[in-house]
Amino acid sequence: MPINRKAKEFGVFSASEVATLGRVFDRLKREGDSEHLREALASRILANYAAGITDEDKLVSASKLPLGR
Repeated sequence: MPINRKAKEFGVFSASEVATLGRVFDRLKREGDSEHLREALASRILANYAAGITDEDKLVSASKLPLGR
């Protein structure tokens, strides 16, 4: 799953953080998305999490938007 691979690349996360990131990814991914789109989604989720958005619902909302918005 792209989120797990990206989380490992990004840094050290606890098991509960990875679980949260995975749930957010699962809520936002769409059937038929290319690997490239899934990688971009994973990166966006991780960037938002690293920016301090740790609440799961807020992370979902923020990660629907392109980075920098």
